[in-house]
Amino acid sequence: MQLHELPSRTKQKKRIGRGGKKGTTSGRGTKGQKSRAGANMPPIVRELLKRYPKRRGVGTHMRSTKSSASKESVNVADLEKYFEMGAIITPSILLEKRLVRRQNGKTPVVKVLGKGEVTKAFTIEGCDISESAKAKIVAAKGSVSSLTG
Repeated sequence: MQLHELPSRTKQKKRIGRGGKKGTTSGRGTKGQKSRAGANMPPIVRELLKRYPKRRGVGTHMRSTKSSASKESVNVADLEKYFEMGAIITPSILLEKRLVRRQNGKTPVVKVLGKGEVTKAFTIEGCDISESAKAKIVAAKGSVSSLTG
């Protein structure tokens, strides 16, 4: 036996649908699942997708990082309770006193709300503030330099 007489190791796959005698339906017959492209491929991806639970509207409702849901809120009653007269209040100081929590590992946007009474004069910096809280702090001879409000 010579080297050229050995049978080839790989058999070439028949390429159909490229002219010649196997035109139109390319030897697949007409209609049906087996005549379609990709019918011989195993449906692995489809089976995996069917296993995952589906939720309506997932991925359609984008959350904004600047929405009101991402703000931490503090009432003026809490400021009255935890801070001394003339204290400067910033979001980082509120974080140290554990009146607010970190959000995604960062110092949150803080909004001061007007629930409660104020007798001490505070200086609030870098926080959003409601109109009622601003009025109460200014009435107590405090000052406000807020982001908005």
